[in-house]
Amino acid sequence: MSLSTVSTAILLAAASGGLLLHAADAAAAPGTGAVILEINGVKLTAADMEKKQAAALFQAQTNYYEAQRRVIEGMIDDYVLEQQAHKEGVTVQQLLERHVDGTIAKDPSEETLRVYYEGVDTAEPYEAVRDKIVDSLRQRRLAKAKAAYVQSLRNQSSIVLRLPPPRAPLSMKDVPVRGVASPRVTLLEFADFECPYCQQIHPVLDRLEAEFKGKIALAYKDYPLPMHPDAPKAAKAAHCAGAQGKYWEYHDTLFTTKQLGISALKQHARELKLDTAAFDSCLDKGQMAGVVNEQAAEAQAFGLPGTPAILVNGRMLNGNLTYEKLHALIVEELNATGSPADAGARAQVHGAH
Repeated sequence: MSLSTVSTAILLAAASGGLLLHAADAAAAPGTGAVILEINGVKLTAADMEKKQAAALFQAQTNYYEAQRRVIEGMIDDYVLEQQAHKEGVTVQQLLERHVDGTIAKDPSEETLRVYYEGVDTAEPYEAVRDKIVDSLRQRRLAKAKAAYVQSLRNQSSIVLRLPPPRAPLSMKDVPVRGVASPRVTLLEFADFECPYCQQIHPVLDRLEAEFKGKIALAYKDYPLPMHPDAPKAAKAAHCAGAQGKYWEYHDTLFTTKQLGISALKQHARELKLDTAAFDSCLDKGQMAGVVNEQAAEAQAFGLPGTPAILVNGRMLNGNLTYEKLHALIVEELNATGSPADAGARAQVHGAH
């Protein structure tokens, strides 16, 4: 499916005791060769637009893809429930009553309810909201039990998703990379050394690198944000260290110490036994400003909302970044057939949301 596709047809079919999910282009969607714009006699196609404005379109394509995935995930849940209900000769409602409702424990004790009430932001007396609290807790338990039951059905199914995700056309010029030489999966992080969220994700990335050692690579691009005055200088300092072959040692030092003042930046270089005269000259003269500015401009062109922003084989993860989300996407990419360039076009998903 091309990135210009604006609608998708979904075909669900039971096969070999499993579930096959196929996403195909809708006939009504214009192809990349279709003329969509004409200016003074010059005709431009969808492919021309994608080529010229790939970065500008990427965020919108990612949002659309995620909307598609949410719809598809809901269809999978509905399908496995309907299939299981058919096997047991009951309706879906009866199936849920049997496997979900019956697993819910009795209502909490009065003591538990009163403790919960203490944490509720309300001026109403306990007696007035007690039944609402009971109902709220019951619904939460039902939702968790249903999710667990549906997940168990998904785990028993063979689910293949054929929906190619949008991938950012990224430049890897002057980009430090560490890890396996020819990775199936590359994590590219746009980050800011002064950003507290980037500092929080650093150990998560370390954990993933260790867990997938020999399979993935980590790349880093600078996106110093305006509200962080020390970030631009720190980014330049890291590249100055990279000019002496110690980019990653310096990168890790910055995230570990969180010391980004000029004197601290130069002290880090001394502790890493760099040529301090060359390092100081590089930093003071701003010799790496061009690299940092170019990478920041790229981040802005892609409409990245902030830092950290991590792309896995060019796929953007929106929302809060967690170990679980990154781990799941890495596994999905590793399981994809084909080369790293088209990894994800056919991704086998074993019951994972």
